[in-house]
Amino acid sequence: FESHLKTKQHLICLSLPLHRLSSLTLVWVCSFITFLPWYFLSGAGTNLDRARRVKARSVSGRPAGPYRATNRAGGIHQKLVWSLHLGVDTLDKVMVHGATRFPERDCLGTREVLNEEDELQPNGKVFKKVILGEYQWMSYEETYQAAVCFGSGLAALGQRPQCNIAIFCETRAEWMIAAQACFIYNFPLVTLYSTLGGAAIAHGLNETEITHIITSKDLLHSRLKAILLEVPRLQHIIVVDSKPTSWPGFPRGIMVHNLVAVQELGSRPDNSKPLPSDIAVIMYTSGSTGIPKGVMISHSNIIAGITGMAERIPDLDETDTYIGYLPLAHVLELSAEMVCISHGCRIGYSSPQTLADQSTKIKKGSKGDTSVLKPTLMAAVPEIMDRIYKNVMTKVEEMSSVQRTLFVLAYNYKMEQMTKGYRTPLCDSLVFRKVRSLLGGHMRVLLSGGAPLSAATQRFMNICLCCPVGQGYGLTETCGAGTISEMWDYSTGRVGAPLVCSEITLKDWEEGGYYSTDKPNPRGEIVIGGPNVTMGYYKNEVKNREDFFVDSNGQRWFCTGDIGELHPDGCLKIIDRKKDLVKLQAGEYVSLGKVEAMLKNCPFVDNICAYANSDQSYVIGFVVPNQKQLTVLAEQRGLRGSWEEICNNPDMERDVLRIITEAALSAKLERFEIPKKIRLSAEPWTPETGLVTDAFKLKRKELKSHYQDDIERMYGGK
Repeated sequence: FESHLKTKQHLICLSLPLHRLSSLTLVWVCSFITFLPWYFLSGAGTNLDRARRVKARSVSGRPAGPYRATNRAGGIHQKLVWSLHLGVDTLDKVMVHGATRFPERDCLGTREVLNEEDELQPNGKVFKKVILGEYQWMSYEETYQAAVCFGSGLAALGQRPQCNIAIFCETRAEWMIAAQACFIYNFPLVTLYSTLGGAAIAHGLNETEITHIITSKDLLHSRLKAILLEVPRLQHIIVVDSKPTSWPGFPRGIMVHNLVAVQELGSRPDNSKPLPSDIAVIMYTSGSTGIPKGVMISHSNIIAGITGMAERIPDLDETDTYIGYLPLAHVLELSAEMVCISHGCRIGYSSPQTLADQSTKIKKGSKGDTSVLKPTLMAAVPEIMDRIYKNVMTKVEEMSSVQRTLFVLAYNYKMEQMTKGYRTPLCDSLVFRKVRSLLGGHMRVLLSGGAPLSAATQRFMNICLCCPVGQGYGLTETCGAGTISEMWDYSTGRVGAPLVCSEITLKDWEEGGYYSTDKPNPRGEIVIGGPNVTMGYYKNEVKNREDFFVDSNGQRWFCTGDIGELHPDGCLKIIDRKKDLVKLQAGEYVSLGKVEAMLKNCPFVDNICAYANSDQSYVIGFVVPNQKQLTVLAEQRGLRGSWEEICNNPDMERDVLRIITEAALSAKLERFEIPKKIRLSAEPWTPETGLVTDAFKLKRKELKSHYQDDIERMYGGK
């Protein structure tokens, strides 16, 4: 039962008829009587102690660190953890472990496509909608055997151990089967984002000297086919789709195969078992600052990373179901799925276009993937969670005044109870059940990564989705592992303590004014060390010397470029980024990332990019406005026209700038940090536009080029 239900029952009474008050009184009396037994049986006091305890300490005693997790057996002076299961030291053994322990357990699931329809929109555009059936599952044993057969077929096509092979494919079961085949046969897997441009794709394939590539039918025709002549070493293309079976019109010397045909090639040669130190993946970054760099990740690096991640997910076991929809070419998704495979969880595949009932490709009246799969685990980037938050809050604004009052009071009540370590099951079922059902109704852990999550969005997810949000911090160069907040820590704006596989030091950054001796908390550039720190960049010794180093004990470290602050309980807060810091004409330093994070919570802002020239005295911004909010504002102003005309209207720019300025002042931004001029963009920023990465991080260089004329206009050049 809920604790202190007197307040809650009073709130419910606001919207209920008098004849139901007697039953509510009975519930309150029952709750009052059962409070003490509930308190001790639920572990509320234990959860509060866990949330308040010191989670990491400096090994050296110095404020710069290094800091290690305190919950490790043997304390902070023991070696960092690098292995999850005894003897499982390479990724092929992770799959073998799963197939041995859970042979009949569902492993990889894909929804059956029942029908596709073209739906005409009011604006004349045609959207493709799908009607999907149930999930079709492959067991752990079937997945392992499919991977073995595929790896054998690749070997029969001439692929050799320790020779690179590329995968350029959407997130789907075949991606994971192909990856497992490469791990088993010791083929280093080169991963490329499916949204990379042609030049970036050709660069990655040529740099790694690819002769074999695994792709999908759609990506082959839409992106790969146009650059085949720029990749002279390429000989074999393996398409994961079953149809068609013949592929005419390709350059001479390139053979195209189907995955099933490769699996049936037959002979199984003696495969070369990988060593922990062998390269498992060369993962090309999303290229937010230029040409993508290939990060060399060994088997032991990933094993260490997933060991640290798994330790932060309570009660993880074979009863869990994970929904996979983020790009598997991103280290967050690959690591999360490997964590699941190491524990026998089910992985059901999805996409951002089919995730929920309201997703863009789901036909009205049909079920989205979360409604059918009912996952318990999910990884998400802040962009996805920000959308959920804004959609729900928009619906709250449309409620009647009584309903809205009830929601707000219940929200505040639950927030207060959470800070005491209490749960609120009655509140969850009466008020937040519909919001919780957006992700299937069974979600118990959400892991956020890829970019900072705003405090407002994190608090909303904790309260309304009724599950903890573990905000993590890591990079491709650290296998995505660095820190993850503990699930009973409901503080916001922090990314938790170091994982058991890693440790963190703070390096002074004089130019930005951040020092480990700062009061009240030490600050500086975050440097991550441990067995999860990767082998470096592929064929890029200059950057390797800049960003990586090995200490006197032989441990590898990576300099992240992010600025952190360590709190007294050992938890880290990301406060800045070296590359995002711009010095204005008058000498003030502006953190563009900080400005963006603060203003993203404004209801009128779907996305924002802050920009500043160091020879100018003020900040400007490019804003993707919320279409619903801006349309209502335009109607109030008596403005008519297309969406593009509304966005290009100077009056709309002035109105939105005023609203953003008010939000910035409420968020306690300094005057010099607030954009003085903005440009409204009618075009949303998606990975397909090339203006954001697959993880929805801003590509500042591309955005600057895209809006160059507007930059000159806003700075008085035009």
